[in-house]
Amino acid sequence: MEPVLVDRRDALAIVTINRAERRNALDAEAKVALREALAAVAEDDGVRAVVLTGSGGHFCAGQDLKGHARTLEEEGPEATFATVADDYVPVIRSLTTMSKPVVAAIEGACVSAGLGIALACDLRVVATSASFATAFSAIGLTTDSGLAYTLPRMVGDAKARELVLLGESFSGEQAHAWGLVARLTQGGGALEQATELGSRLAAGPTAAYAESKALLAATWDHSLDETMQVEAEAQLRAGSTEDHQLAVKAFLAKERPVFSGR
Repeated sequence: MEPVLVDRRDALAIVTINRAERRNALDAEAKVALREALAAVAEDDGVRAVVLTGSGGHFCAGQDLKGHARTLEEEGPEATFATVADDYVPVIRSLTTMSKPVVAAIEGACVSAGLGIALACDLRVVATSASFATAFSAIGLTTDSGLAYTLPRMVGDAKARELVLLGESFSGEQAHAWGLVARLTQGGGALEQATELGSRLAAGPTAAYAESKALLAATWDHSLDETMQVEAEAQLRAGSTEDHQLAVKAFLAKERPVFSGR
């Protein structure tokens, strides 16, 4: 059984972590497969939006601790934790930098590295039955997968410290209340709603989405003047696309624009 599946639906790619028997915890093979699948859809110009999900009613339970324990015993900490730079960093970088929107469809467990992966996506569709946790402190570890960056920016510094240090689980409703969730749905409905949202994005102005992702990621440390300057440069690039020019004509003609992604 393939540990990661990719399903193309026109311009939408649905990437599924496929280890349901382990709540989609990532072993060595699954990490490589996920890294490669995300790199492939990022480079595919025919893909204009991505949905990331897990099989069997769970999103991702993070690192598979069975394999982790074996490697730790046989090869030691340095070899064991090389996976952070070799696997998790490329996955997070692919999600945050690919020039197309990524929607996470989250059911069930979404913990530790799984939470980091979810927060690296642009939007999250979450079932009320989902269960989240940072979980690292429970096994004597700190964060990885970008959580030290994404979590405080989304929930604030104080709440992030609470979630990381105490490691307590939180629900889909709590995640929604804290601003982590784009859409909240009943159990079993996350993938359907995420696919609808992903299909809508796949039919949108792809180049403009890419510029928006880059702007939102880059301007945390910019001054207002610096931000307005990079916005002006990005706006010129977006304004030079076929999508923008045809959309203006459609607006003036009182027609609905059709975006090609060019």
